[in-house]
Amino acid sequence: MVTIYDWFGYELSAKKRYALIREAGFDGVMLWWSEESGRGDYRTGPEEARSEGLFVENIHAPFQRQNDLWRDNLDGAALTDCYLQCITDCYELEIPTMVVHLPSENYPCTPLGLDRVKSMAEMAELLGVNVALENLWNYTNISYVLSRVDSPCLGFCYDSCHHNNYNPEADLLGTYGSRLMALHLHDNGGSQNQHQLPFDGHINWQETMRKIGEINYTGATALQPSGWDYMSYLPEVFLRKAYERAMALEELRYSTYRQMIRMVGMA
Repeated sequence: MVTIYDWFGYELSAKKRYALIREAGFDGVMLWWSEESGRGDYRTGPEEARSEGLFVENIHAPFQRQNDLWRDNLDGAALTDCYLQCITDCYELEIPTMVVHLPSENYPCTPLGLDRVKSMAEMAELLGVNVALENLWNYTNISYVLSRVDSPCLGFCYDSCHHNNYNPEADLLGTYGSRLMALHLHDNGGSQNQHQLPFDGHINWQETMRKIGEINYTGATALQPSGWDYMSYLPEVFLRKAYERAMALEELRYSTYRQMIRMVGMA
């Protein structure tokens, strides 16, 4: 299964956006879950995507105030309530996973912050929803939280570009592969040094997909590119290229898996 982040750029209606994603060959989408960044009425997204035959893999919680999560003030309480509402939204709209950003390295986790994450994990367990913590410049906080909150519903969202930009020396997939709940696959390079189509930047995709194949992750091969540096393409051309890259990643991923199966059979 291959999926793509729905907010990939271009001025398109939601109906047109999802129709083009499906026509390009994708099986599903990841949704931006906020009115911020020009998203508009985001709550209509699941129904609109499903009307085009697309699977809704996860939602991405708002990140503009991510550093408030540790703060002992009204902003911190409000952000916690927002994340808890996102979990409830996933349950009510039958979306399996929420992706969320923890605060950056400049904001070490506090006891209050850890308690807030525990409350999110508890609600997620109650409702049967996964909460996936995405790696950015926040490796210390992710490591701290995942080592202290042992919940089957709290895990990891692996972002390939953020890994290579911020913590290339860390073996994130080796360390957190057993708790992997979502992928954000995009390349580093271009005007923003992120959200490039795979194979247009500097990431070693053979190595990345080999590791994903080795941990036997069962979720979708999920792309998170943006059209920032591809505006010379029509959106359908951009999506077609994205789908081709996704299928190339699928082949790298499952060639590793097939090789592992052969080795087990020979043992």
